Amino acid sequence: MKLLKRGIEKNGPGYVTLVPEEAEDMWHIYNLIRVGDVVRSKTIRKVVTETATGTTSSQRMHTVLTVSVESIDFDPGANALHLKGRNIVENDLVKLGAYHTLDLEPNRQFTLEKTEWDTIDLERLDTALDPAAQADVAAIVLHEGLANVCLLTPAMTLVRAKIDMQIPRKRKGFTSQHEKGIQRFLDAVSAAFLRHVNLNVIKCVLIASRGFLKEQFLEHLLQYADAQGKKITTEQRGKFMLTHSSSGFKHALKEVLEDPAVAARLADTKAQGEVKALNTFFELMSTEPDRAFYGYKHVAMANAEQAIDTLLLSDSLFRSQDLATRKRYVALVESVREQVG
Repeated sequence: MKLLKRGIEKNGPGYVTLVPEEAEDMWHIYNLIRVGDVVRSKTIRKVVTETATGTTSSQRMHTVLTVSVESIDFDPGANALHLKGRNIVENDLVKLGAYHTLDLEPNRQFTLEKTEWDTIDLERLDTALDPAAQADVAAIVLHEGLANVCLLTPAMTLVRAKIDMQIPRKRKGFTSQHEKGIQRFLDAVSAAFLRHVNLNVIKCVLIASRGFLKEQFLEHLLQYADAQGKKITTEQRGKFMLTHSSSGFKHALKEVLEDPAVAARLADTKAQGEVKALNTFFELMSTEPDRAFYGYKHVAMANAEQAIDTLLLSDSLFRSQDLATRKRYVALVESVREQVG
């Protein structure tokens, strides 16, 4: 995320002008913008004109609009955010009070204004702007003909490339077509990996499949990278970990991350932090239920006794359109931190 301008008072009004650059940036923006906020951005408006004879014509025109947000729709597949609201600044093309939907996407500048920037807002903004908060784990889940190349961040799993290819079946006397199909598939996955994964930044690369496809892919990747003049060094090879997955679909990553061996390998990465905390919570619920609490009432009681070690909160709580609800959870977070919880 690129910051162009910033004028904010903590727990007071302010604005930021931002340019999202990555898919994860759109997730952070989704968690920053709430109903009632004001957003200004370039957009396209369909304008209808009528001539003296009564005929009409329409054309799509570029303009800049400022809307008071009334609804928010996030499309993670398209990395786009759709903000519907009323125009609140006079414009030659759009009347005051007219509805319009602003579309935010990577590399499109916008300005966000709030009447109050609380602690959670400021932390979310700082996280989005911090280069150190980038992904430090890559994962490839695959089966024959399907692979997903992913980057794991503290906030979400980013699918950088999906390779879906038809591979001829193995048939007696016609195995060469199957083998050629596998080679084309492994070439495509290797190319996607080299394009999207920076091994100088990534701490660990998970390669997961059923059977021996993972070993076959790693061997192919090393040869492919060498042939492309992008040789993977001995040090970088130490970052690879082979593990089992039931398929090449993205959801197979969940079972991969739950593997104790994988969890141990990722223990010092940002991506594993929340998974580890959640697993600890479920374990305590089973073995020592008097040490694990959920629901605002019981968590607040534990906080009053200064008994919280780890506090887990869903992002959806901070997206609440009920300002009182949001303030209640922000206050809880601040209180726990003051007690070094």
